[in-house]
Amino acid sequence: MSDYRSVPVADSVHDRRTAVTQPGSTQPGSRMARRQAAAASPPPPPDDRPPRSHRSGGGPGGQNKMRVLAWVSIGLTTVMVAGALTAYTTYRDAFGNINQKSVKEDIINPRPPETGALNVLLVGSDTRAGAGNAKYGQQLARQSDAGGKRTDTIILMHISPNRDKAQLISFPRDSMVQIPRCKNETTKQEMPARRDMINSAYNSGGIACTISTIETLTGIRVNHFVEVDFSGFKNIVDALGGIEICLKTAVNDKSSKLVLPAGTSLLNGEKALGYVRLRHYGDGSDIQRIKRQQIFLSKVVAKATSSELLTDVGRLRDFVAAAGKSVTMDPELANDTEELIRIAMSAKALTANGVKFITVPWGAAPDDPNRVVWTEPDASELFKAIRTDTEVATPEPTSSTSAKPKAAVKPQQVRVQVLNGTKTFGKAREVADQLAKEGYKVVSVGNYTAPGGASLPKSEIHYTKTETATDHAVKLGTAVLPKPQAASGKVQASNVQPYTSTAGTATAGGAAKGTPIIQLVVGEDFDSVKVTELPDSVKNNSITASEQKNVCT
Repeated sequence: MSDYRSVPVADSVHDRRTAVTQPGSTQPGSRMARRQAAAASPPPPPDDRPPRSHRSGGGPGGQNKMRVLAWVSIGLTTVMVAGALTAYTTYRDAFGNINQKSVKEDIINPRPPETGALNVLLVGSDTRAGAGNAKYGQQLARQSDAGGKRTDTIILMHISPNRDKAQLISFPRDSMVQIPRCKNETTKQEMPARRDMINSAYNSGGIACTISTIETLTGIRVNHFVEVDFSGFKNIVDALGGIEICLKTAVNDKSSKLVLPAGTSLLNGEKALGYVRLRHYGDGSDIQRIKRQQIFLSKVVAKATSSELLTDVGRLRDFVAAAGKSVTMDPELANDTEELIRIAMSAKALTANGVKFITVPWGAAPDDPNRVVWTEPDASELFKAIRTDTEVATPEPTSSTSAKPKAAVKPQQVRVQVLNGTKTFGKAREVADQLAKEGYKVVSVGNYTAPGGASLPKSEIHYTKTETATDHAVKLGTAVLPKPQAASGKVQASNVQPYTSTAGTATAGGAAKGTPIIQLVVGEDFDSVKVTELPDSVKNNSITASEQKNVCT
């Protein structure tokens, strides 16, 4: 069994439910009845909400009605703010419009360690409170608390430590997961852990509970957050001068109040709002709709970071002002000009290099097809890849005496002996399995006893010092977290046994004859092996922003 952080996944039991009806509300199961139930404090248990289908958009007034809007809103907000902030000295006053909310004191669970990456949690609130939001609800929306709130969308934006790669991970809002203990956002009373839909964390504990939920489930440290509501989405699209989309067939949908011809159209904020709300189109599935949202957001990324915007002083000023007023951030991000500039500079590079949009692998819950559970072990592999920053490019060593750069060393060329330097039984095989999965040729496993018989505090790499062995040792070192200290000279191993993979086959066959064997001695600080090969379910649920320019949906 692996010792790296596991991902708790809820069981699939979730009974069909009926919303509580309050005096003066609409019929049971309606949107307003659900909002009244959601507004109660402490939050209702998970058996007061009616099921929703993930295969269709549902009828007018259903809970799915506005979910797609925030998905797009939150993603574009971060990229837009980032792209515009390159000219911060000129538009400093506009930055002061960014709304701020501090939540650090409300996060009561242990937090994952920093990795050097930048992880920003993007949430879109379906609240109807506030100017510009009430018209998207019914009578309850015009009350002071607007009938409660939930996250229509939860996305984790991961930017690699060298700020040249980005992945945006979307969490299906109906995922049944373990919500950790959290403070109630209103009363500040601690609420016990529970199993519920992931978006309910926001309703009860606000953004602090949502951060804790994501961190607990994924093991990924959330550095900052950005919130956006419905009206903010329209303001940002208008400030960009609209977004161009392409439709395969014409649309005339009363539910989303959208009429568009087939082919290309330039959408202003209001029409863009209708587009991302669009339900009765194509096969009507959520999967197809999510892909449309991702393509739309890809176009936003390209426009927000284009030279056309960044060199137009007037448009850029309006854009920064609109973006600032449309979002809420933690003070650490809103007031850190240097961090915002780093995001901005990386955003320009991201358009060229490709922003990846990924949906967490999921399937219908066995006992309730209207809820989802994450597919394992694929979801855990995705989270591990984010934690280990697999998108970071590490330069391979080259010889200073060679006129020609040497070919990069591949995992398949590296032969490894894994030794357990800890007191944990089976640790060598655990690490060997992880290395073999990434393509390294593990030849044997065994034990190592440190002087005095104590556990080795930190992992080490040992090798016979030759040019080839040095390069192979460096390659192995890039795969292990935290990075082991390397030293020439082998250590004495005990109880050495040939290694075979979990499939029952030896793994050393791909390495060239005479290739040196590198020793990895596992210490107490070992965390994991970097994940570079993601499951097909992750790849099939991913799109690259730079490839969506001429795509029609």
